[in-house]
Amino acid sequence: MDEIKRLTPAQRARCNRLIRRLCANYDGGNCLPLDDGEGCVCVQMISYSLLCKYFRRAVLPTDKARYADIYRQRTRLCERCGKPFAPGSNRQKYCPECGCSIRRKQKADSARRRRSVEH
Repeated sequence: MDEIKRLTPAQRARCNRLIRRLCANYDGGNCLPLDDGEGCVCVQMISYSLLCKYFRRAVLPTDKARYADIYRQRTRLCERCGKPFAPGSNRQKYCPECGCSIRRKQKADSARRRRSVEH
């Protein structure tokens, strides 16, 4: 069984924003799977622990920086934008958003240099 993690107040506030925005089971403060005719408050919204399995497995992994912060994984700051991200390898320097544009720019520069040498 997964270990139940405790959240700080700041982590809880960010998790609640994620729940309101992304959770498929959240309906105006109520949790649909717990609904038995009467509204039942979303347990994850009122708790400082990670209790909801759906939230832990489906919603929280969408925000990789928050996931890494809660599960005490290492994070780095993007060299381009400065935003924290959870690296996929020990060589990753850029967040996924910046990585795409940096890669595209480097590939274009490489192709430009190769064309200028050949002709």
